[in-house]
Amino acid sequence: MTNVPIIETHNLSKTYGAGQPPALSQLNLTVNQGEIFGYLGPNGAGKSTTIRILMDLIRPTVGEAKLFGKSAQADAVALHARIGFMPGDMSLWAGYTGQGVVDYFSRVHGGNYTANIKKLTSRLDLDLSKRIREYSTGNKRKLGLVLALMHEPELLILDEPTSGLDPLVQQTFNELMREHRTAGRTVFLSSHVLSEVQSICDRVAILRNGELKAVETVEKLIHTDFRWVTVTFDKPAAASLVAGVTGVSHASTVDNSLKVRLTGDFDPLLRAMSAMYITNIHVAEPTLEEIFLAYYGDNGHTPAATISQTVR
Repeated sequence: MTNVPIIETHNLSKTYGAGQPPALSQLNLTVNQGEIFGYLGPNGAGKSTTIRILMDLIRPTVGEAKLFGKSAQADAVALHARIGFMPGDMSLWAGYTGQGVVDYFSRVHGGNYTANIKKLTSRLDLDLSKRIREYSTGNKRKLGLVLALMHEPELLILDEPTSGLDPLVQQTFNELMREHRTAGRTVFLSSHVLSEVQSICDRVAILRNGELKAVETVEKLIHTDFRWVTVTFDKPAAASLVAGVTGVSHASTVDNSLKVRLTGDFDPLLRAMSAMYITNIHVAEPTLEEIFLAYYGDNGHTPAATISQTVR
């Protein structure tokens, strides 16, 4: 990663109508060359609005966005030749084959990308001979990745790229993103699932209700280090069973199951339940919203001093 800014936004804001809350409010963000940058937030946080402004699909109400140091609006045509874009909704021509769509986009880009297309379709296990109407949601997402990557763009802008992909294809996606970064290129991807970007992103931004709350490295973000543990017994158990146990909070019971929020090691929790017969243990990572609340407090507000330290 270098300190060369590829994406810059300055007080970027978008309001869709009078009296409506802003979809995006005073966004100041910098994404540097050679990094995989995750743009995280619950659905409706303003992620897609940001991406549409970067791609000049909509115009900001206030503020500006720059790509490669140029205006995302005034220089949109020239900039798009350097960008690979995958929207959240893949609206393609139902009667075309995958090959027909790829050929059309190749002509638009003005190049011969046959070799790259062949490699990508092989790695993603995508059949281009089928018509778009025959594609599953997952195959449409695969085609979107081929279209975004085939011309080896300097910048990838991807909106919820792994939605609908099976786990094996998600692994291939991760490999492709790391290779893109290794080549000195930049990736900007949005997601509402922390695990989706945890293994590949260098930094992530958290967006909530159209406001940027912080920009952190993945390592610092996940330092919250808690998970939800549900233990099922052969008979009902009271939440008092784990009262005062180190690292355990938010204990609740339903029938024979006890659910707790656990921070740190499992050993104190398991020792506290040693007298009970355990039939099952299920461990779930927290949702993005839960990590957000744990990281910034239940009211979702981050002190201005903290934001000034983390956003860069």
